[in-house]
Amino acid sequence: MSDLAYLVIREGAKWTDVFRLVPGQTVTIGRAPTNQIVVKDERCSRNHAELFVLEGQWTIRDLESRNGTVVQEQLVKGDRPLASGDLIRIGRSQLVFVHNLSEAFSDTAGMTRRGNQRASVPAPANRETSSDLEGDSNILSAYEPATITHRKGQTRFLAPTEKDEGTVSRAGRAAAYLCRLAFELAKTPEAARMAELALNGLFDSTQADAGAVLLLPRDFQGEASGANLEVVASRTLTEQRYHQVSNFLARTVMREQEAVLARNVMGDSNLGSRDSKGEILATSVICAPVRHGQCVQGLIHLYSTDPARALDPDDLEFTLAVADTLAVAVTNLNRREELAQNLILIRNENVELRERLGVQSEIIGRSPQLRQISEEIARAAASRATVLIRGESGAGKELVARAVHFSSSRSKNPFVCLNCAALSEDLLASELFGHEKGAFTGATERKIGKFEAADGGTLMLDEIGEMSPNIQAKFLRVLEGHPFERVGGSKPVKVDVRVIAATNRDLEKDAAEGRFRRDLFFRLRVLEIIVPALRKRPDDIPVLANYFLEKFRSETGRKIRGYTPRAMEQLIAYRWPGNVRELRNVVERAVVLCTGQYIDQGDLLLSNLATAGDTMQHPPADRGFHPCSLADMERSHIEATLKHTGWNKSRTASILGIERSTLDRKIRRYRLVEGGPRDA
Repeated sequence: MSDLAYLVIREGAKWTDVFRLVPGQTVTIGRAPTNQIVVKDERCSRNHAELFVLEGQWTIRDLESRNGTVVQEQLVKGDRPLASGDLIRIGRSQLVFVHNLSEAFSDTAGMTRRGNQRASVPAPANRETSSDLEGDSNILSAYEPATITHRKGQTRFLAPTEKDEGTVSRAGRAAAYLCRLAFELAKTPEAARMAELALNGLFDSTQADAGAVLLLPRDFQGEASGANLEVVASRTLTEQRYHQVSNFLARTVMREQEAVLARNVMGDSNLGSRDSKGEILATSVICAPVRHGQCVQGLIHLYSTDPARALDPDDLEFTLAVADTLAVAVTNLNRREELAQNLILIRNENVELRERLGVQSEIIGRSPQLRQISEEIARAAASRATVLIRGESGAGKELVARAVHFSSSRSKNPFVCLNCAALSEDLLASELFGHEKGAFTGATERKIGKFEAADGGTLMLDEIGEMSPNIQAKFLRVLEGHPFERVGGSKPVKVDVRVIAATNRDLEKDAAEGRFRRDLFFRLRVLEIIVPALRKRPDDIPVLANYFLEKFRSETGRKIRGYTPRAMEQLIAYRWPGNVRELRNVVERAVVLCTGQYIDQGDLLLSNLATAGDTMQHPPADRGFHPCSLADMERSHIEATLKHTGWNKSRTASILGIERSTLDRKIRRYRLVEGGPRDA
C-alpha cells in the first residue's frame, strides 16, 4: 500500500479541496463540527462515516447514517475497501479517493494541500484554485451535473391543432380531447360551464345533432327519474329544439348505471324523442350516466335525427368517457362548494366565540372616553412601569388592568388579582408574601403568596387605599426591587412582578392627610389611568345594555328581542351609582323577569342611591328657617329638579325615586309649566 492517499472534495460542479489521509489515523466524516471532514449538508448525519487502514488497505465504514454512504453507485454496508479512483457520495457531496493526485488531475500546481488539517464542505475556494481543479478533472467527467437543454411554457397536447385532425386516428383524437377536457373542467367553477364544455366536445367527436347534460340537484334524495333531472346545458345543430330524454330511458340508465345506444327508434316511444305533435324525431339515441362510484349525478343524452349520421359504438365509448370525466369534475365542484359553505360557518362561529371570550379581556364601548383609555392602555402595555388605575367601584378597573397585562410582553405569564379591602392586615400579609408552616395558628403548611404566584407576570392589587400602614411599608420595599420574606420565614425571596394598583379613593388626599404613605403613592403613580364613571360616557350605555341582553338571553334561552324606547331612555337617563356592575345586574334581572318580547320600563329595577360624584351644583345659602308646608316644599323640590334636568321627566323621576306616572300627576297637581311661571 502506498503511504500517500487523498480525498478530493467536490463543491457543486467544481473540485475545491483535498484532504490528505495518513496511515494509522482514523478520519471521520459528518455534519458535526467535531469531525475531521465536515460536510454541511442536511442529508449528512452528524457522524456519517469514517476512513481507516485495515489489513494494509484504506477502508470506509458507514456509521449507521440516516441516508447511507454510496461508493461507486453501491450502498456501503459494513466495511468496504477503497480502490484508487473510487467516488464516495454522501448526501449531495462527492469525494474521490486516490493514491496519487496525478491520477485525478494532470496538473496539481493550483491544488490546495491540507495535510492533517480539517476540511469543510462546502468550503470557499479562491477562484484560481477552483478553475484549476475544474479544468484538470479527468476521472469524474461522467458525473458532471445535468444541464437544461429545452424550455417551454405550455404543452401542445392541451391545444388542438389542424395537424392532429389529419395525422391522428379517431381513438387518438378522442384521448387527446379527454385530456384537454379534464384540464379545462378542473379550472371551471360552474356546473353549467362544465356541461357546455362537455357538449362541445361531444358534438365535435360524434354524429349527434342534438343533446343535453342533465343533472340532479346536489341535495337530492330518493329514487331519481327523468322528472327529477334538470337540463344544465343543451344544444342542437338543427332548427328543431332539444327534446328531453324519456322517463323510461332515464330511469333505466340511472338504475342500471350503464350507457346505452339505441338505433331505429323512430317507432319506439320509450327510447325516441317526440316533437310537439307527438312525432318521434330521433333515429338513434345515446344515454350515458354521469356517475362517480356508485352515485349517479345525472345523464348525458344525445340523439341524431339524420338516418345517414347514425350514432355508432365508438360514439357510445366516447360519450361514456366524457360522462365519467364530467362526473369527477362535478363531484369536486360540489365538494368545493360544501367546503366553502362550511368555511363560512366556521368563520362565523369563530367570530362569535372570539366575541364571547374576548369580553374577559377587552373593553366594550364606543365613547371618546373609552378610545382615549385604549390609547393609554397601549402606552402602558409597552412599558414595565407601575400603573395606578383610578375610578369608581364597578367602572371596570380590573378590565383595564387585564387589558394592560394581555397587551404587554408578559401576556403569556400569570395575571393575579387580589382585593386588599377583603382581608385583615395579617391575612393580607400572608396572601401577598406567603407564609411558612407554623407561622401562626392554622398555618399547617407552607403557602406561596401572590407575589410569587405572579412571578414573571402581573399582580393587580384592587382597593390599594385600604392597605394598612405596616403592609404599605413592606409592599414599598418589594416595589423598589428588594427581596421579601414569607411570614414566619427567614429566607429572602426575589421575584419579577409588574404591579398594577387600583382604587376608588382619592389617594392624593389620603397621602396629604397621612392616611396613605407619600413615598408609596409616588411609587405607584408612575403611570395613571382614570376610568370614567358610566354616567360620564352615556354613549356606552346602549352598547353595554345590548351586550348584556345578548349574553343573558343566550344563557337563559329567553326570546327577548330588545328594549322598548321608554326603557332605553330610562337606562340612558339613570345616574348609575354602581356603574357597569349595576347595569349588568339590572339587565340580568330584567331578562329573567320580563314577561313580553321587549324589556319595558317596568322591568328595570333602579335604585335611589346617590352617585359617588354627585354634589349640589348651587348649595343654598344659610338664610335661616322659613316655615312652609310639606306640599310647598315638595313642589319647590320637584320644580328645581325639573329645571336641573332640563325638564327630562324620566331622569327627574329617577332622581326623585318615583314613577314617571306619579311625576306627571304631581306636575298637574302643582300646575308646573316648563319655562313659565307657576300658577298661584
